[in-house]
Amino acid sequence: MTTTQIPPTAVPSVTVSITRRVRAQDETAMVAWVRAGTAMAERFPGFLGSGWVRPTDRSDEWHMLYRFADEQSLHRWEVSAERSWWLRSAEGLVEHTRAERRTGVEGWFDEPSETSLLSPAAPPAPPRWKQALVIWMTFFPLNLLATVTIGHLIAAWPVALRVLVLTALLTPVMTYLLLPAMTRALAPWLHAGRAWGWRVLTRAE
Repeated sequence: MTTTQIPPTAVPSVTVSITRRVRAQDETAMVAWVRAGTAMAERFPGFLGSGWVRPTDRSDEWHMLYRFADEQSLHRWEVSAERSWWLRSAEGLVEHTRAERRTGVEGWFDEPSETSLLSPAAPPAPPRWKQALVIWMTFFPLNLLATVTIGHLIAAWPVALRVLVLTALLTPVMTYLLLPAMTRALAPWLHAGRAWGWRVLTRAE
């Protein structure tokens, strides 16, 4: 699997999570339909990736998501003629049951919130201890690197100002670059022992 590295930015990315229901016997058609949508979406500026998860191989519930760099990029895709055609092509195949949006670091671990009366079970979040460990594994080396580099340059500053500068610099790097990369890399371990498994589509697939 190839992943696209996302540079830190002041504008939060937007993730759209959609639950769709498809008959188990239509799995092949569904996979082809998802791939077609991804191929079209990746031609739009700001597209960062997409994926799906199912409770079991025979489940009719597909929990899908796609991510864009910002609201403007997402809007261009959502109002496009390509997306309208793509959605129409699934009439009779796909039933849409729920949709929601999340920004920035929201939802890297947590279960999606309910936004519809038709709300099947959401993908289970990893255990809290795994979430905490991933955050620590990401933040410790980043903080250590900043302390031995930038920290020496501002060692004479008041402690409150030093902490302010370091956290202001490290937070966007943590949120938009390192934590997404770590959760992708450790996804098999995070969800080990559970029936769910994300299938990720990226630009290179």
